[in-house]
Order: sequence, then C-alpha cells, then structure tokens
Amino acid sequence: MTASPHPATTAAEAVEDYLIARQPAKPSPHTLAAYRRDLTTVLRLAAHTHNTPPDQLLLTDLTAPLLRRAFAAFAADRAPSSVVRAWSTWNGFFGHLVAQGTVDGNPMPAVDRPRLKPHQPKPLMGEDTPEQLLAALAAGCRRARDPWPQRDFAVLALALLTGLRSAEMLSLRIDSISGRPGERRIRVHGKGGTTRSLPIEPPLEALIDDYLATRTQRFSTRLRGSDPLLVDNRGNALQRGGLQYLVRQCYKHAGIHDRVARGTLVHALRHTFATRLAEDGASVTEIMHLLGHTSITSSQTYIDTTAAAQREAARANRTYTALRRLTQPAAPTQTDPAPR
Repeated sequence: MTASPHPATTAAEAVEDYLIARQPAKPSPHTLAAYRRDLTTVLRLAAHTHNTPPDQLLLTDLTAPLLRRAFAAFAADRAPSSVVRAWSTWNGFFGHLVAQGTVDGNPMPAVDRPRLKPHQPKPLMGEDTPEQLLAALAAGCRRARDPWPQRDFAVLALALLTGLRSAEMLSLRIDSISGRPGERRIRVHGKGGTTRSLPIEPPLEALIDDYLATRTQRFSTRLRGSDPLLVDNRGNALQRGGLQYLVRQCYKHAGIHDRVARGTLVHALRHTFATRLAEDGASVTEIMHLLGHTSITSSQTYIDTTAAAQREAARANRTYTALRRLTQPAAPTQTDPAPR
C-alpha cells in the first residue's frame, strides 16, 4: 500500500525534488529547462485558481478538478503542441511520485489534452528551389551592410545537406568536423544528449574550408578546434535569433521567400533534406539515423508524404489498371497471308 504525501509537502518542493531526480538520466539543459517551465507555469495557475500563494500550495491540493482548471487556463493562449508537451511533463511528474510512493495515484488521465494532427513535413516548395537558392548564394545574392557571402553560402548548404536542427548547428565546433579530405564526417550532439556522425562530401568540405579561410582573414585570428563553427559578423558564436535572421534574409535575396511554409526557417531546410532522401530511395532507418530521430514513426512520415511514394500508390490503384486496358490502343493482330 502506497503512502500518502506528508501534509507539509508543498507542490513546489515536490517539483524541485522531481527535477533533481531527473538529473542522473542526463537530460540536456534545454530539456531540463522545458520541464521546469511547464511544471512551474501550471503550478502557478493552479495556485491562482486555488487562491493560494504558489510556494504554499500543497501536493495534496493537486486534485484532478484543480489541474483541469489550471490546464484550461494554460491552454487559453498556447498552441496545442505546447499543451500536449506540458501534459506529458506533468504526467511524468506524477508517475515519478506514484513510483516513489509519495502519492496514491496519478490524476493526469482525468485531464484532457488536445489531439495533435499528424506531423507533415514542410520542405521548400518547388522542384528546383534548393538549386535556385544555392545558385543565388554562390553569386553573392545577399545584400548586407557587411556582406559575408562565403559564410552565408556555407551555412545554408550545411543545413540543406545535413538536415541539422537549429540547435545542432549552433552547437557545432570547428573540431566537430574530422577525417581525411574526401572522407570527412561531422559529429553532431542531438536531442537527449545523443551523438551521431554524418558524412559530408567534398563540395560541402570545400565550402566550409573557404568560409573558414575568409573568417581567419576577417578577424586576423588563429582558429582553434574548440571555437564555434558558425559565427556572426563580429566573430561571436552565432545565436538562434541571428541564424534565423540570416536564413530569412537569404531566402529574401534569393527570391524564394514565397516558397517557404509559414512558421519554418531552418526547419524548411531540414525537411527539404529529409524529403529528398525519401524521394531518392533512402530507407526509413537511414533517414532515422541521419536526422537523429529517436522514433521510427517520425522518419516514416517523410516516406509517407513524398511525391514519389504518393505517385507509386496511385499507380498501384486497380482502377488505373482497368483504365489502362480500356484506353491503350489494341495491338495489331498477325494474320497469315492468303494463299496464292
């Protein structure tokens, strides 16, 4: 029989204990910050609903009715995906408490959460849009106060040819790229503390080498392996906002900004990389490894939605088979020549 929580245990104390208990699993700082944000935000809303200061709300106060009202307030101005993520965090929190014998049950199944639409890739629109983008960048299309076309070209090509997430690109160091010329690989630190190694081909190697050479000239400094691979125009590590601005400007000056799905910037390049892999026949396991997915379901989406896969499925329709027989001209029949 599980024990009931101590009457003096506050919800805030339980949250801190839970976050400490998660640390041996080595979640990334980003993941841990997301856990804290989801737990403390809903906790404040629950305390407000309960008319209690957040630091005085007891663990025993967190009943299903209170959590339903707190999540209703949380969901009012947030995207469904944010609500689902917070619900999962709280479900994990209560699952931990139940496993520890701190509470008798998990109230989260009684709290509704949105049903998310299946994830749909949003690559750059247009069959040859990636080629147009790269050609424009090679010609130095981006007009800026302090232009650095080699850096812009290298950043966009890196994203298109590796499918890296924004955070993964920003975490790269110069020594993340290793190996002999023509056989280099890039070591990527992905979600959940995972690491994967991706091959890069000579054309991308040459672009990165050219960019690094211009960087040395710009800042008159010797590059070290521990230095960030991607930097801004002042030589500082490129940040998320700076990367998004750079990509947006490249789209604009290349004349393809109308071919980018709303809400995507760097992710459009990742989706383009994955979609082209699927269209060119890559297996789901290959896509899974290259993108750093932990679930095969996420990788399968790209195969399910490629134009080639859709056309193949349409071609296999039995009605099409019947229609072909009806519309194809009949082959001429061979007749024996009449006897003379």
